Amino acid sequence: MEKEIIMTVFKKQVEQHDASQAKPSFWRRRPLQIGAGAVVLLAALTIGGIQYVHANTVEYYHLFRNGTEVGTVSSPDEVDALIQQKKQAVEAANPELQMVVDTGSLTYEGDSGYKADPDTEATLDKLSGMITAKASGTELYVDGKLIGIVKDQETADAILARVQTKYAPNLPANKKAGAVTTLSYSAESKAAGTKADASGKPPADGTKLNSVSFKEKVNIESAEVDPSKVMDPADVYKKLIQGSVKPTKYTVLAGDCIGCIAQKFNISKDVIYKNNPWIQNDEIDEGDVLDLTVLQPELTVKTVEDVTETVAIEPGVEIQKNGSMRAGETKVLREGASGSKKVTYQVVKENGTVVSEQVVDQQVVKEAVSKIVVKGTKVILGEGSGTFAWPVASHSISSSYGTRWGKLHKGIDITGSRTILAADDGVVTFVGTKTGYGNTIIINHKNGYETLYGHLKSFSVKKGQIVQKGDKLGIMGATGDATGVHLHFEIHKNGSLTNPLKYL
Repeated sequence: MEKEIIMTVFKKQVEQHDASQAKPSFWRRRPLQIGAGAVVLLAALTIGGIQYVHANTVEYYHLFRNGTEVGTVSSPDEVDALIQQKKQAVEAANPELQMVVDTGSLTYEGDSGYKADPDTEATLDKLSGMITAKASGTELYVDGKLIGIVKDQETADAILARVQTKYAPNLPANKKAGAVTTLSYSAESKAAGTKADASGKPPADGTKLNSVSFKEKVNIESAEVDPSKVMDPADVYKKLIQGSVKPTKYTVLAGDCIGCIAQKFNISKDVIYKNNPWIQNDEIDEGDVLDLTVLQPELTVKTVEDVTETVAIEPGVEIQKNGSMRAGETKVLREGASGSKKVTYQVVKENGTVVSEQVVDQQVVKEAVSKIVVKGTKVILGEGSGTFAWPVASHSISSSYGTRWGKLHKGIDITGSRTILAADDGVVTFVGTKTGYGNTIIINHKNGYETLYGHLKSFSVKKGQIVQKGDKLGIMGATGDATGVHLHFEIHKNGSLTNPLKYL
């Protein structure tokens, strides 16, 4: 083409030269001079033509969409600018959505031409009508079930992290939402804080979060979606932690109780208490409206924690027997002292509820000191305990100890059941009649105490007999100086009279 243009230009220039300077006689006389001049002129015109063509050559591009030519443009930059304008316009019109501009497959083919004029404006107008916009969303699945659609992956990760932190509030930020199905510490971090370090120092009290994971399989997938189906993140979060259970209300009937309502609806009483915190002391009245909604979360957050606490070690009791001490006597040689230990439990929870707990480590911090008690084993037959029982059942005092009518009343007079009983263990040292006392029994308790029983009608024991507390001694009577049937009862301590009421 370039050659054709040059020849055309040359031809026109020759014709113009001939018309202006033609002289027949000259051409006839000097043919050689003219021929040489023509060659020189042709060379000059050829060089000038080439420069002219190059100066007027225009480069441009053929634009193809999905293999079909759309038109011609001066530069791909003009197409890129159009696409960017389209993106900005679509995003401005849909600020809450992630929009994708579909341009199709665009390709270019370079070309050039003499004074070529690419139809850029028409091509861009045509391409603009071919570009479409679609909403791109992120679908959240739990065990294959579509829970909701959100704007993007970042939003989905934030929702899942929020669900986890509801039950694991101390989860480090770099552990949140990084892995959807399982978020856990490394083996090194798991071991930290659960057992003594290399120095042997026990772990500190507190809770160490060991791992966090979702019990269900969670998938996140990108997809083209209907913009109207994109959900508010708060609604997706609520659905994950509460499920889609409809609220259940119940109006209390006459005769209802917490336990029977729980049984009627096959739910735990704890659910009723949790949903209705106003209930006090299990009191509900007819007409009260109870919230019996049982939430069924779509996601179960499983946490494994190491819980360390200090537990007291109660001191044991060490018994030492002593044959020289009387049976029943005790003496503390050493008081005990409590110890302490660090106990670490591995606690597994599902949505905050403990499902298992086991001890994984124990370390004694302070040993307990046992209490040492000496107990006597020496048995002396007939020896009393020093603690006295009433010698008459269904007793009633008819006369007290002390001075009466100017004379000391040495004991107390008792009425009641007619059977006379031993007030404590001992040996019978007297059975017979004493002046003023009538029929009398005296018991030596071999511990410094003696008891006297007077005015008996009859005897049931003999002198020298060993008796135990509560044994029958005889029958109440009115022998001796007695006014009516009663028992006269005295207690002597180390040979001296005492007021029996001090011991009964």
